[in-house]
Amino acid sequence: MTVAKTVKMSNQGLAQPGDPCVIVIFGAAGDLTKRKLIPALYNLARNNLLPKEFAVVGVARAQMSTQDFRQKMSRDVHEFAPISIDAQLWDWLENRLCYLSGEFQDPNTYEQLQNLLAQIDQENGTRGNYLYYLATAPDFFCDIIWQLSNIGLTREENEQWRRFIIEKPFGHDLDSARALNKNISSVLKESQTYRIDHYLGKETVQNILVFRFGNGLFEPIWNHHYIDHVQITVAESVGVEGRGGYYEGAGALRDMVQNHMFQLLALIAMEPPLSFEADVVRDEKSKLLRAIQPLSAEDVLTHTVRGQYGSGTVRGSSVPAYRSEPRVAPDSCTETFVALKLMLDNWRWADVPFYLRTGKALGERVTEIAIQFKRVPSLLFRQTPIDQLTPNLLILRIQPNEGISLQFGAKIPGPTVHMGKVEMDFCYTDYFGTQSSTGYETLLYDCMIGDATLFQRADNVEVGWSVVTPILDVWKALPPRNFPNYAAGTWGPKEADDLLENDGRQWRRIDL
Repeated sequence: MTVAKTVKMSNQGLAQPGDPCVIVIFGAAGDLTKRKLIPALYNLARNNLLPKEFAVVGVARAQMSTQDFRQKMSRDVHEFAPISIDAQLWDWLENRLCYLSGEFQDPNTYEQLQNLLAQIDQENGTRGNYLYYLATAPDFFCDIIWQLSNIGLTREENEQWRRFIIEKPFGHDLDSARALNKNISSVLKESQTYRIDHYLGKETVQNILVFRFGNGLFEPIWNHHYIDHVQITVAESVGVEGRGGYYEGAGALRDMVQNHMFQLLALIAMEPPLSFEADVVRDEKSKLLRAIQPLSAEDVLTHTVRGQYGSGTVRGSSVPAYRSEPRVAPDSCTETFVALKLMLDNWRWADVPFYLRTGKALGERVTEIAIQFKRVPSLLFRQTPIDQLTPNLLILRIQPNEGISLQFGAKIPGPTVHMGKVEMDFCYTDYFGTQSSTGYETLLYDCMIGDATLFQRADNVEVGWSVVTPILDVWKALPPRNFPNYAAGTWGPKEADDLLENDGRQWRRIDL
């Protein structure tokens, strides 16, 4: 598992390069390749985690030669890599880049790919191990997999492996996710399928398991006896920024909650796994997601909030209303903000609410998990000026400024008893230096060594959709009447505040 592997890398120096392989990127002319994948591969090479027997094949419809592709990637890596580029190391990687132009639905494309892979195996010693990265629109997922299967490029034999990284969105509701899983499983084994969620490549996300299960200080109090509630916030300060065509068919619930936020929920609330083996960890995540109490139609009305941003100002810059964005309907009912109250049906979390919120064009760009502990009895302080004790708060910051902080009360110096809030703060950059990462390094490396811990399993995807599909159904039947209902640069609609205030709680105020 990645967490254990990180310990080996930092403390024991035991991390080994990935297996000899060819990474085939379908959709290689797109933004993901230039902004994330190639910079991530460069970082892996810099850390000696790429095998010497290695190559990359980009496949896309854009007409380009291999030399054109290399020159384009060279320009892009210098622009988007989070660190300065070493010329000699980049030359090594650049010389292992190839390109194939073709249509994803054309059998001839795959015949050419088969010939190219055979040539690379012979020249680079990649041993027939292929990692296919599907960085394409979801409409092409099954076409690509079936075409590769028809020509024998999915078959694992003679100790050769063939693995597929599949980007989101993985379906758009429960039925479509089940159909996609069924189509894929008819060709591939589950062990070949790596459904990626780039959030799980972030250091703080990976650290959740180490923090929870590696510290005797916190695990004993990680339950309903001591925790009052949990808040998970994934806020973006930008709007849709030209992606209106995609977002109109998705919305915040599909885009963020079903995948990213449920993965964070699972990691923060799951039971301790017996080991860090991939399926053992994913079994516990699946159990946690299955423990989410189903929402009835009435629950959707009282436990969920949707919003859409209007025009406003974010950090001094004007942001147009969502309905003013290109390729967005002028009367769009697509939500750009979601807040949920979820309860878990298990002993550990009995009666502990989990509040989730995510949205675009909010006041700050921040992702965090805030665990608020119960207040202690205040009888001891009843004859002091302290009328209310501040609850302890544990905050896991995922972005930006990755780290962990603990808030607790302390006596303010002076002759009388007054309490102030103090904070113990751990920041990754202070302890470990700047993390020059795209967030994809760990995920690519894990796939090369066959570690599926940080990737979603078929059942986990379907359980996530089973929770949000009833919400989607109610929202579809009852279109919102008040969109837009929050201004860009604020923290969402008033109804989101009411969701917590009705329980006598409030959202944590986030000041970066």
